[in-house]
Amino acid sequence: MTIFCSHCHRPLQAQASCLPSRAGAAPGVSKPFRSTKSASKARRDQINAELQALRSLLPISAREKERLSYLHTMALVCLQLRGAHLFPPVSAPPAGPVLAAELLSLLPGFLLVLSAAGKLVYISENVSQVLGLSMVELLAQGDTVFDILEGRAREDVCKKLLLAQEQPGREVTFVSEMRTSKAFRLQHGGNRAVAVRGHFMAPCWPASPSAAAFLALCTPVPPLAAEGDAGSQDELFHSTHALDMTFSDVSESVTYHLGYRREELVGRSWYSLLHPEDADLAAAQHRAVALGPGPGPAGSPAVLRLLRRDRGWAWLRVWARRGRGLIACSSRSLR
Repeated sequence: MTIFCSHCHRPLQAQASCLPSRAGAAPGVSKPFRSTKSASKARRDQINAELQALRSLLPISAREKERLSYLHTMALVCLQLRGAHLFPPVSAPPAGPVLAAELLSLLPGFLLVLSAAGKLVYISENVSQVLGLSMVELLAQGDTVFDILEGRAREDVCKKLLLAQEQPGREVTFVSEMRTSKAFRLQHGGNRAVAVRGHFMAPCWPASPSAAAFLALCTPVPPLAAEGDAGSQDELFHSTHALDMTFSDVSESVTYHLGYRREELVGRSWYSLLHPEDADLAAAQHRAVALGPGPGPAGSPAVLRLLRRDRGWAWLRVWARRGRGLIACSSRSLR
């Protein structure tokens, strides 16, 4: 049985246009929502109001709040949320995570807290004394520790953090250049070399890898000068090695830097003085020089720790180049 339309007497399935339109079929049916300029403005105003409310809650000075962009506001909010996740109120000290200015002024550097993924969780306010940037300005570089490090050091730092994470409580140390303010770079001729010493800990129990925090003290060290910088030759000593890095000769000034006499080092392996945590970096530098295309330097200098005669560790920046059947090194002390 075929049903015909009462308006045109044609089969209904063949002439759907005879049916009343959706717009006029039911006066009470709402139309699809369409955004208007006024609705968009209202939403923007609401978002701005919420961001201003978040900004007012941030534990920073009123002057810094006035300088915050919306992007910086959200970056600081994320920083606070990461801190609250790692240090919940039940485990936080009564005074909160921000240390008093009097206590910070006694430290030789600034405090740094990272998440297991390397995200910034806390930077003490005295960072401006070391890098010339406030905590808020430093976040403009990015929200991970790798964003504030000089690019060539990121791979080495990542390895050190993985090593510390695999063995909670084990202290690791690395030296790297950190980004600084433009005024600082103009005054000092570059970024700031900083020694970072810290370890992972579980701020709450039960412990889990994702809830671990890396706590570190960041101490400034002398600038990582170029190899040919004649202004600091007193901080430099030279050595020559066989291709397996056995000492064949070393300058007498090594006694001042490491405490050994020349006779104690000749015939001894350079690796016997190397800090275990720096072995991978040193081996990579050694391979690059020994297996390079020809005589001359290979790659960038490496920052390493060598054992002093008094059983302490000396931080050195080492340049290596291959000669005829030997490897020559220039080592600058970083005190």
